[in-house]
Amino acid sequence: MNASFDRTLSDEDVLRRRATLLQRLHIDGPLLLLLLLLAAGSLFVLYSASGRNLDLLVKQASSFGLGMLAMLVIAQLEARFIARWVPLAYVLGVILLAVVEVMGHNAMGATRWINIPGVIRFQPSEFMKIIMPATIAWYLARNNLPPGLKHTAVSLALIGVPFVLILRQPDLGTSLLILASGAFVLFVAGLPWLWIGGAVAAVVPVAVGMWYFVLLQYQKQRVLTFLDPESDPLGTGWNIIQSKAAIGSGGVFGKGWLLGTQSHLDFLPESHTDFIIAVLAEEFGLVGVCLLLLVYLLLIARGLVITVQAQTLFGKLWAGGLTMTFFVYVFINIGMVSGLLPVVGVPLPFISYGGTSLVTLLSGFGVLMSIHTHRKWIAQV
Repeated sequence: MNASFDRTLSDEDVLRRRATLLQRLHIDGPLLLLLLLLAAGSLFVLYSASGRNLDLLVKQASSFGLGMLAMLVIAQLEARFIARWVPLAYVLGVILLAVVEVMGHNAMGATRWINIPGVIRFQPSEFMKIIMPATIAWYLARNNLPPGLKHTAVSLALIGVPFVLILRQPDLGTSLLILASGAFVLFVAGLPWLWIGGAVAAVVPVAVGMWYFVLLQYQKQRVLTFLDPESDPLGTGWNIIQSKAAIGSGGVFGKGWLLGTQSHLDFLPESHTDFIIAVLAEEFGLVGVCLLLLVYLLLIARGLVITVQAQTLFGKLWAGGLTMTFFVYVFINIGMVSGLLPVVGVPLPFISYGGTSLVTLLSGFGVLMSIHTHRKWIAQV
């Protein structure tokens, strides 16, 4: 009787009846497990890096809670529904960046925040890390692929507007991430290799132009410090020298939790934000860093699997852009803390302290969950 009843149901109804609780909630189990591991690890390391600051720990935990809620809500939305609102989200994001330009909140020499006293302070550029790849994916999915010259030019213009606005804040690190997030969607869309080679060849003249006409003096100093940190060991080179000292002193197994000297004796600036992986390396050694990198690797691998399995062109392009941008996020932070890249102010995803960044990152993984868990029940869009 049950078998005959099942035969009368649609394929979608059968799938829903057999779905697990996580599937019904549109939550991807492997992603959720990895994100929870990072959340626990973040609070564990942050407690030490912040000098046992419980207030900071509570704020970070609250941000994780808010981010998880945002992830859960976004995971319920189908790609077709989200795609309808992408153009509006892009326009709203650009408007907020323009508001920052006109009347943004200034802190530490940069104007990157919108501050509503007594209500909220947030950084609009963080949300563009999700909106930017979604916008390029939405535009390209409506046209034939691989993209031709016209559609590539329009995509670059869409990328260029927020890139310039964020660069003027000034925030070189975030502006480069926004640029990368849009460029990766073009790459996933099948941009001709000849064009990619041309873009790579143009890096040198563009970098020279930025050096003379775009970069501010402190940004130039960061590049010079990267090339020779020992030239000013007590000034601009202090951060990277102390960071490398912390990483090297951890050895293989580390000094132990709460026993790091570089951060606890205030030798390492920004130990709870941009340079937090130096704290982790000092206290947990090479083993701790490798475990963190393994979790990151598994997250990126899962994101690529979701990209390959996506049933819609919009979902495939967006998932690929988000996943590859996350990889660049991790690569830049670890590269700058270890002295392989100039310091550009990019926090370590999920580990560094920061509310807006956490909510944005978790929202991005909510998008990946939505694309993956709705794939069995939606048609090509």
